[in-house]
Order: sequence, then C-alpha cells, then structure tokens
Amino acid sequence: MKVFEKIVLELAERANQFKTSQDLAKFKNQSAKKYQIEIPSNIQLFKAYHRLVWQKKLKKSETIEKILKKRPVRSLSGIVNVSVLTKPFQCPGKCVYCPFVADLPKSYLPKEPAVDRAVKLGFDPFQQTEYRIQTLASEGHSTDKIDLRIIGGTWSFYPARYQTWFVKRCFDAANQKTSRSLAQAQKFNEKAKQRIIGISIETRPDFINQQEVKRLRKLGITRVELGVQSIYDEVLIKNNRGHLVGATIKATKLLKDAGFKICYQMMPNLMGSDLKKDEQMFKELFSNPDFQPDYLKIYPCLVLKEARLYESWKKGEHQAYSDRQLKNLIKKIKKRIPAYVRIQRIIRDIPAEYIVAGGKISNLRQVIHQEMKKEGWQCQCVRCREVGKDYNPKEKAYLFRQDYSGSGGKEIFLSFENKPRTKLFSFLRLRIPSQVFSNKKHFLPALEDSAVIREVQTVGQATGIGAIKLSPQHRGLGKKLIAEAEKICQKEFGLNRISVIAGIGAREYFRKLGYRLNQTYLVKNF
Repeated sequence: MKVFEKIVLELAERANQFKTSQDLAKFKNQSAKKYQIEIPSNIQLFKAYHRLVWQKKLKKSETIEKILKKRPVRSLSGIVNVSVLTKPFQCPGKCVYCPFVADLPKSYLPKEPAVDRAVKLGFDPFQQTEYRIQTLASEGHSTDKIDLRIIGGTWSFYPARYQTWFVKRCFDAANQKTSRSLAQAQKFNEKAKQRIIGISIETRPDFINQQEVKRLRKLGITRVELGVQSIYDEVLIKNNRGHLVGATIKATKLLKDAGFKICYQMMPNLMGSDLKKDEQMFKELFSNPDFQPDYLKIYPCLVLKEARLYESWKKGEHQAYSDRQLKNLIKKIKKRIPAYVRIQRIIRDIPAEYIVAGGKISNLRQVIHQEMKKEGWQCQCVRCREVGKDYNPKEKAYLFRQDYSGSGGKEIFLSFENKPRTKLFSFLRLRIPSQVFSNKKHFLPALEDSAVIREVQTVGQATGIGAIKLSPQHRGLGKKLIAEAEKICQKEFGLNRISVIAGIGAREYFRKLGYRLNQTYLVKNF
C-alpha cells in the first residue's frame, strides 16, 4: 500500500504531463520496474489517492481523479447506470427468436457481464446494487446519481410481492441501510448520499394497462423499455410474438400520458422481414404519432442454438443479414433519427460463441462511428450529441425547441446546445397529455388538467450533488429549462399546473423549485 501511495505522490507532481491514457500506462510501467512490483491498476492507485487525501498528505485533485478514472464513458451522460438482474421466472412469451437457458431469465445467456455478476451473487438485488456501486466508485465515478435498470424479461409478469421486495432491496443498498418497507426506503433515498434518480424495467406491450401503470408508479419506476420488436402484424405473427401492433400503440399512449420515458427495443432481421421493410419500419417509428419513442435499443435478430429460430434457419426458412448489410442498415437509421431520440444500444452484448448466424461485430457502434467520421456526417441522436468530456464553460449555450405530435398529445423537446447543434448540454421533455385535447378525465388524479415533465437531464461528466466541476451539471441549465416549460404550459395551453415524474432521488431538487408531492408526482400549481 505504501508503494502505491508513493506512486500517487509522484503522479501528482507530474499530473499536468499526462494527456492520454498511453501516458498513464507508460508511467505505471516505469513505476512497476522502479519498485519491482506488478503494474498497478487504476483502482489500486485510486484507493491510495483517497487514503492520502483522507490523511491530508495530498490535496483533493480533479486532475488526478480524471487521469485515474476507469472508462470515463460510464458517467459522461451525467449519471451512472446500475443494472440488476431478476431471478428466473417462467416467461409468458413463446417468441421463436428468444433463447432459453435453464436457471436464467429467458432471453439471457451465460457470460453476459450483468448475468455473470447476478449468478455469482445469487440474483440478490441488494448485493448486485451494492457491488456495482462500489465498483463504479472504485473506478473514480461519482455515484451520487444512480439510474437503476432492472433487467430480466417481462417485469409485469412477476409476482407483485417479489417486485416490491426487489425494488426495496435496491433502495436499501443505495441507502446503505435496511428499511421496514418500500415506502420508508424511498423516503430515506430522497436525501441519501447515493440517490436513485430513475428506475427502468423491461416488459411486453400487452402487459401495460391503467392498473399496471399505477403500480409502476408506486414502485418508483420512471422509464419503461417495451419489447416492441416490430410494428408489422404479419412479422409479429410469424415470430409468434403473442401480441399485435395495437398493443404497442395502446401501451405507448398510456405510459406517455402518465409521464413515463419510453424506450423501444426493436429487432431488425426477424423472420418475415427484410432490409427494405426494416428501413421503412424505423422511418415510420418517427413519422407516425402512434409511436415516437424517446429511447431506442436496436437488437438485430441473431440465430442462436438456444432459440427455436435455429431450426427454421437450418431449413433455409430464414436468412440472417451479413455484417455489411447490418452496418448499412443502421447507418441509414442513424441518418434519420430525430434530435429528441437517444439511441442507447445498436447491438446486444451476446458472446460470439453463441451466435450461429447474424451480426458478430461486438463493437458495432464504434465501427459505425469510425465509418461515419470517414464519410463526413454525424448522427443527430441525443447520445451522439451529448457534450461528454468536450465541455468548455466559456462556450455559449442556446435554447432550442422542437414540437411533435405523439399518441394524441403534444410533445415539446427543449434543449440547451451550441449553435451548430453538435454539442448537447441539457434537455427537457414536456408533454401535454391526450386528455387535455380530448376533454376526458385523466386516469391519474394527480395529472388532471396538468402538463407533465417526463424528463429533465443535464449531461456531461457526472458530478456529485452540490459539486462544481468542469461539467454542465449544477450550473442552472435544468432550472432554466423547467422555467421555460412552466411558461409554455401556462401561456400556450392555459394550464394552471405542471407535474413531474421525478425519480425518488430527484424529489428534493424539485421541492426547491416549488413543487410538492402529490401521490407519486411532484406538482406545482400556478
């Protein structure tokens, strides 16, 4: 340990000399030879750094923290993601493309990082959450703002008692103490050091109804990933999906009117589809008001021995896209993506040994981005424009607004960006629910005659609550967007209240802006 402290002190003296990760690697190699030890990891040096700061032998240094931070991309969106996997449950679906492995949730495979972690920890939600938070912290990431992602299949099919216990234990891990109930755990988290500012779950569109929406809100869920796969009935039928596109349209409307952020999991290359139809499908997603997801995950259909599709592929009834065909399709999709959509993933992290046919490029996003750069164009999705580590506090931010129709309501996307719109600093999603235009009573009393802020986020390097760093966070951009949303809902739509589907850990932020808790929403009356 003393050796690592010596290395960190030497690093501090030369901190300004380190411009790239290669510079750090060279320094660690030289230090290993000098002290005749194995090459130290960034995590080991981080622990030594924190020990020196605690002992007051070294001043806290953003420069050193930036140098030692492992995989900075994990917190460049302003938060850190923590994924936890549910235990295996029977799945209501019989989709031909879905793999099944005993003792795992359906559609998940061994050797996927989150799966391996869950198996080793016995699928325990507390241990999974605690382990992931500790790992991220040891790598140098701020864990003050946690986006919790619960994975494992059709969440809405699981027993209600298990759901409540699972979510409570995740909150207990973040709070670092055990609560008597979910409600108490949520209350503790409002002021905890590690706050869960959002929770997402995966489910099928045909499991979403008004009762399920109300239950999701009690659990603290703020984002729903819908397994849409295709918007064409003939494709859904051929792949034995078990529901038609009408279920997706209905679920999307219910969730948006309740303020949820919506992610569509889409699956090109399904049986019965082709390149032309897939291209048209993604075009329709953002031209048809019935759809318009906020987030997108593109999971190209893969042929796996563990799925029934394998037999159809062997018989020649299904043709898998080549890597070139898949790359070209995704580039066409990215060229048409609206500025208010975030493409979260473009391929699933399935180990290559399981893939019989289909895309095998595990770093497909990186490969496509390299080709985009050579071809001289940029994707306009939220993720591709997030400022990340390129933030310059002297660069002026301009307010942009984009309106579009969605599920019978009005969507307004507000953002602060630079003038060429290549860097996104902060954004807000405001919805005027369909009930405002149809004069129908809202099924959630807290949202009656109210606009709803479905999301507000400032991106850039995640910084601790109350911290000031070289990041757009904690500089008032979010407050300005909220003020603009309040003005729009009053002056343009004549509404006297606005609500927020705030994550549990974000409630205090909105209380300071005059919002008060009404059922599970933060509400402000004008």
